Amino acid sequence: MRYFLVFVLALVILPGAAQAQDNIKRVEPPFWWVGFKDSRLQLLVYGDNIAAYEPQVDHKGISLEKTTRVKSPNYLFLDLTIAKGTPAGTFDIMFNHKSGKVIIRAYELKARAKNAAGRKGFDAADAIYLITPDRYANGNPQNDTVAGMKDKLNRAFKGGRHGGDIQGISDHLNYISDMGFTSIWLNPVLENDQPEYSYHGYATTDFYRVDPRYGTNEDFRKMAQKGRAMGIGLIMDMIVNHVGSKHWWMADLPTDDWINYGGKYVNTSHRRTTIQDPYSSASDRKIFSDGWFVESMPDINQRNPLMAQYLIQNAIWWIEYSGLTGIRMDTYPYPDMNFMAEWSRRVMEEYPDFNIVGEEWSVNPSVVSYWQRGKVNKNGYVSYLPSLMDFPLQDAMVTGLTVKEEWADGLIGIYKMLANDVVYPDPSHMVTFPDNHDMNRIFTQLGEDYDLYKMAMAFTLTMRGIPQIYYGTEILMTNPDGKDDGVIRSDFPGGWEGDKVNAFTGRGLTDRQKDAQAFLKNLLNWRKDKAVIHNGKLMHFVPENGVYVYFRYDDQDKVMVVLNKNAKDTNLSLGRFSEILNGGAKATDIITGKKVELSGTLELSARSVMVLDIK
Repeated sequence: MRYFLVFVLALVILPGAAQAQDNIKRVEPPFWWVGFKDSRLQLLVYGDNIAAYEPQVDHKGISLEKTTRVKSPNYLFLDLTIAKGTPAGTFDIMFNHKSGKVIIRAYELKARAKNAAGRKGFDAADAIYLITPDRYANGNPQNDTVAGMKDKLNRAFKGGRHGGDIQGISDHLNYISDMGFTSIWLNPVLENDQPEYSYHGYATTDFYRVDPRYGTNEDFRKMAQKGRAMGIGLIMDMIVNHVGSKHWWMADLPTDDWINYGGKYVNTSHRRTTIQDPYSSASDRKIFSDGWFVESMPDINQRNPLMAQYLIQNAIWWIEYSGLTGIRMDTYPYPDMNFMAEWSRRVMEEYPDFNIVGEEWSVNPSVVSYWQRGKVNKNGYVSYLPSLMDFPLQDAMVTGLTVKEEWADGLIGIYKMLANDVVYPDPSHMVTFPDNHDMNRIFTQLGEDYDLYKMAMAFTLTMRGIPQIYYGTEILMTNPDGKDDGVIRSDFPGGWEGDKVNAFTGRGLTDRQKDAQAFLKNLLNWRKDKAVIHNGKLMHFVPENGVYVYFRYDDQDKVMVVLNKNAKDTNLSLGRFSEILNGGAKATDIITGKKVELSGTLELSARSVMVLDIK
């Protein structure tokens, strides 16, 4: 009835006009909200020959400031301004053709959730659980294969679709919470309608649609709501550097510069330091930033202002729609660096307490720190990115634990890497991790040495920063036959009907796997309420004789962590730590539950770690 009345009204306003067949296929964003700090809204309108129409908006509080036509006649870009105080509701956009035909589209402006702008992002009080959705749990077998989508279910193929989905994750939020995790980072869930190897999610084919093999947008939103009610935040993996080769716009590009190198495949050099290098050539910088990862992932041009606004709005849309507590930005240095500054500035402007972690896969702290908010860079580049993945510390941890102890090697490597924190504006906002979806499983990296595994887990969960654990690490998942992404991202046992082993219940796990799961659960749940681990200062002592000692402390609390790599029991003289122990003290070893007197010497078991909660 409403649309009939609008149509009649249009005939009154435009005598002789006839309503045209609505050939508009897409309007993106599909809806928006009132009450943002930035009053601008740009709509991408896609439809057959839509550029031949003249858009018009006549609604109080909504102004159509500019209409942009591009090379393809099937696009219009509408720049709107939403006046402060404009109420939520719908307004009509009229598309008028010179023939007198009119298309009328209603567009919705929603009311924002209460205190949406004050949404708190993840921080050092959190412990993040990283999940590859296709490989975690199959909660809805009905969406395993979706008609019309190219990549079909093939669980027997390590690089195929295995059927994990949003429902499977939602069904196991209790397990995640019981383990002690307070945030989930999901590898990308947006549509990846690629012919093969689409399960990983990093080749987006629709920025506003959850892949139907995972569920619907509403399923994603409800999972976020359910998790939030349980104290679990949701971090969304985003990619603005590239899209999938089968993205819907690839068959009809708006402009010649929508994709870098004119839409022709030119591989990136991956030389990330060219961006910061004061001596780099323009050609080297271009091939890095504009080159493509692979032919199936076209590199998009964020210097195009229409593209830039599209990507910024998309991030804000998902935060507002889903109630996200964070974004993990893939390949952060690869897009145009000035765009990334503006993208992060705009997101943080709307959500000042939000958090974004960027991926800069370098083991050089000078390279990583360049991108963190507050860094004063010699070339004047200003970043607004709060957090980065701590690849330097991850590399130092694995090397420090696995190489032979000598004066310049072993645990001293961890110590020296932490001394490089001087280059970070805020080391406490770095995301620490033992492994992730792109590298060998940590148990594999450590040579399947369980003692070293426990040291690595305790270190990650007590060190400064925000810890992230990859799914399956709690049950010692490995990739013993070399680096293969499909194996690294293996199915979590128990996530599929008929699995003989079930890590959610413990059925079929080995004794060592059960012990590892309990070990991690104990540390995670202790950490939840341990403010000194979240926000306390760090003091560490130069490793000596295969032993590394550090403290987390504040005015009320102290925790002492001791890593002993020696193959035999060791007596540690405590006099060296008197400046922070202040004489004798009593402690509880969080790992064993035993009471410990911190006076004289401390007995260390061979190849062990102690987490001493000092009273």
